[in-house]
Amino acid sequence: MVVNVFDDEWEQGFDRDGYVSRLRPLRRALGAERMGASVFELDPGEQSTPYHFQYAEEEWLLVLDGEPSLRTPDGVQTLKRGDIVAFRRGPEGAHQLRNDTSLPARILMISTIEDVEVAVFPDSGKTFARANRLGSEESVTLMNREEANLDYFDGEL
Repeated sequence: MVVNVFDDEWEQGFDRDGYVSRLRPLRRALGAERMGASVFELDPGEQSTPYHFQYAEEEWLLVLDGEPSLRTPDGVQTLKRGDIVAFRRGPEGAHQLRNDTSLPARILMISTIEDVEVAVFPDSGKTFARANRLGSEESVTLMNREEANLDYFDGEL
């Protein structure tokens, strides 16, 4: 299967003002199983996701067009067309993209796909956990804050 990252075949992104509104997941279209990819376009003032890092999946970012601002633990820098960045697993791979320019920015995100993932959102103190078997409808997804954790034996007899 061939997919062109410059086609304008968008799906709805996040349903929240200020976050990416045009998204195009590519994994299923490509018939991929263990690698994921999405093209998204950030309008001026939009951001990709809240600042976060992951423990299981590694991500790569390739700027296809525009000049998005990238926030990492090292600070904020402006990227340009053709720049590629890898986000390693763990806190050193924390990242967030914003478009602080007056023109749209188009980005390709590529990632490994794992059956179990844990992501941390340092700004809000949230932790996301997901477990699912690829190709299966079975899944569990949780979003929580550390102070809301239950005791190991809570509710047990």
